[in-house]
Amino acid sequence: MGDFKNGGQEWRPHGQPERVRVDDFVDADVGKAIPDGVYDQAANLGGGKVGVDHDTAAVAVESLRRWWEHRGSPRYPRAPALLMTADGGGRKGSRNRLGKVALQQLAKDIGLRMAVCHFPPGTSKGNKIAHRMFSHRSMNGRGRPLISYEVIVNLSANTTTPQGLTINAALATGRYPRGIKVTDQEFAKVKLKPSTFHGEWNDTIMPMLSSK
Repeated sequence: MGDFKNGGQEWRPHGQPERVRVDDFVDADVGKAIPDGVYDQAANLGGGKVGVDHDTAAVAVESLRRWWEHRGSPRYPRAPALLMTADGGGRKGSRNRLGKVALQQLAKDIGLRMAVCHFPPGTSKGNKIAHRMFSHRSMNGRGRPLISYEVIVNLSANTTTPQGLTINAALATGRYPRGIKVTDQEFAKVKLKPSTFHGEWNDTIMPMLSSK
């Protein structure tokens, strides 16, 4: 985030270009912005969040929680489960223990099964959120320096497409430290049920923990 070059073109008054820095880097005086979000494919609605701390699995689950509270539960009040797709690696990866522990807590809090389908290696570009939501959000901000959180949130929230996509966005000021280790004992408490189809990538986390 800062007065850095952002690819694309934007109309400006003649002779009044907006001066920017070419090489972008983390500016400690300005801070950083971490975009995240949930895309509801059935409704063609996006829920965006701009974080200010670290990009961890807990951030992704918090985005899902906010989407469910504000958009999901009113739209799908009788849903028995949430079916999600996610990339196969990184903070949303199939082997990320912190993400599974956070999903277990969310499943317990809202009483729904969490069914997650991870894209196999090399196929993450097929994720709908990448080219149906985030790509349009990026195009909406083309040519405009991302100088503040307000600018970034407003550019996200004002994103629409001829196909009817709308996005709501908000600033998330929560702290998500890196380096949190999930022990074997903690992970054993996750009520994880691998799918019969590629259980190494796809699984369901049940809402209630076993009493044993």
